[in-house]
Parts: sequence; C-alpha cells; structure tokens
Amino acid sequence: MLSVLEVLKKTSEFFAARGIESPRLNAELLVGHALALPRMRLYLEFERPVSDPELAAIRELVRRRGRREPLQYVLGSAEFGGLRLKTDSRALIPRPETEFLVETMVARSPAAPGRILDLGTGSGAIALALAAAFPLARVTAVDASAEALALAAENAAGTGLAGRVEFVRSSWFSALPPDATFDLIAANPPYLSALEVDAAAPEVRDFEPRAALEAPAEGFADLAAIIAGAPAYLAPGGLLALETGTGHHARAAAAAQEAGLGRSESLPDLTGRDRVFLAWR
Repeated sequence: MLSVLEVLKKTSEFFAARGIESPRLNAELLVGHALALPRMRLYLEFERPVSDPELAAIRELVRRRGRREPLQYVLGSAEFGGLRLKTDSRALIPRPETEFLVETMVARSPAAPGRILDLGTGSGAIALALAAAFPLARVTAVDASAEALALAAENAAGTGLAGRVEFVRSSWFSALPPDATFDLIAANPPYLSALEVDAAAPEVRDFEPRAALEAPAEGFADLAAIIAGAPAYLAPGGLLALETGTGHHARAAAAAQEAGLGRSESLPDLTGRDRVFLAWR
C-alpha cells in the first residue's frame, strides 16, 4: 500500500513527464481533493497509507489532468473575487486577469451603481463578484450560450447570490429592452485571434469553449460590437469596462470616440500588458 508521500512523488513525476507546469503543486491539489484534505494537511499525513478506493479516485483525477484537461475543470471549482465558483467545460475558467477587471470596476465605477450589466457572463464570475461588491445594485448577466447561463445560475445559487442577479440569454445587447440603462457595463468577451487560440496551451486550446475565446478581425470584432452598442445602454456618467487582448487598445479608443463615448483609459495588468479598457459616457 502506497503512502501519501509516495503517491505525491509518483504523480509529480507523471505530470512533469507530460509537460504540465508546476507538477508538484498540481499533484498536491489533486491528491488533497481526492482525499478531502486541505493541501497543507497533506504535509502532516505523508506517511498515511492510501487505500485502494482512494487510489482509484486519485488515478482518475490524474488521468484527466495528464491528458491536459485544465486543473480547475478536474477539481470542479475555482476561487474568484472571494467566491468559490463551479467550473466545467460550459464556460471559460475564471482568471486573475478578470479579477483585475473586477477590482478596477469596483475602484472606478460610479458611486454605488444602481444597475449593472455583465455581457457574456460565462460562469457568472464577473456578475456575481460585482453583486457581492455592490449589495444594493441590480445585476443583469447575459450570454448567448444556454449552457453557460445554466452554469452561471448554479454558481449564483452556490454563492447565495441567486436573488441578486437576473440571467438573460442574449447576444450582447440584442435581447435587452431598448430603454434599459446601466451605470456600469462590464464584459470579458472573446478577444483572441484564431492563430492565438491555436498557439495556446492544450488546456486552453483543447478544452475551453472556443467560441468564448476567439473573435474575428484579429480578436477585435466582439469588442467593437460592444463598444458601438454601449452608449445606448449607459446612463449619463456610466462606465464601460472591458477585458481586452494585446494590441487592442488603440482600436478600442478610436471605436469609443466614434461611438460618442467620452474619455477612455487603458490599464496594464501585472505583466505590463494593456488588459483593461475603460470608457465613460
């Protein structure tokens, strides 16, 4: 019978041989998940024998990760903005770059926004994080994918925010009432080109929904559509906040000016790449 430490070593070696980044960390998280132990608790139980049923559960998780399925999909959840969200192939995995978008919106949005719109909500990460940050706001979250909306609704229920967010199936603004207005409009739309998706890691390229990653016009088409449509739905003084791809910000600023929005601003992420685009009505 193998010990916890022996299982961790074998799993780490297996992941390293398959080119998985941070193989030991991945091993610890998956073994801990299978054994229902917090990661740090594993260090106290290195000599503990692993039973056959436990080993079978670990092997299934390791098999999935070994074929480069994203760790968050294998674990079934991810942390985002202080919330624990369910993650699976129905939507993109919530990422730190998008947490930066939410943090920026909280810092820069109109004081206590009354109405918030999240376009392309996916797992619901942005909508739910903003609902938690602004308890008095009415939040509307839209997505063209019925599967993504189902996942977002499950996350709303799981975080206790189900009564705070309205979910609408819509391609951007198309299904919204024409007289609807929002103080804050947020979006993390598809912004990668086909070449960028093809060059991405297997975890992204082969498992995450491509429709949520890739957009025409070198990744700018959906950003352009959102910027063009936003003025009709932004309240005076309202903020549009977008997560974007590398090299999009000059085009976004020009599109915002053409749409009649007021001042705009670009903010870099922690790697120094322009990541967040802001524009005010």
